[in-house]
Amino acid sequence: MSSWLPQFKSYLKIPGILYFLKNMNLPITSDIIEEVIRNTHIFNDIVLTSHSHIIRLSPKSDIVIIWINIWNSQNSTKAKCPINRCFNIG
Repeated sequence: MSSWLPQFKSYLKIPGILYFLKNMNLPITSDIIEEVIRNTHIFNDIVLTSHSHIIRLSPKSDIVIIWINIWNSQNSTKAKCPINRCFNIG
């Protein structure tokens, strides 16, 4: 019988992302964010609980805030790894 550790949902806020991807002039999507999360080493142990949410700072803004919901451990070890770390999108 395998042991199962309690998990709960946490969210991570990723600020300051460009709405339009460079060289492509396409808006960023949840699929792009999720692919970056799958392929970036700082998110290795992160499992998303839902699609990411992309929110523009204002209707005409080129900057977005991305919210991701994750499964986290009781002592928040999974959420601590990507906090204050840099990664590239696009």
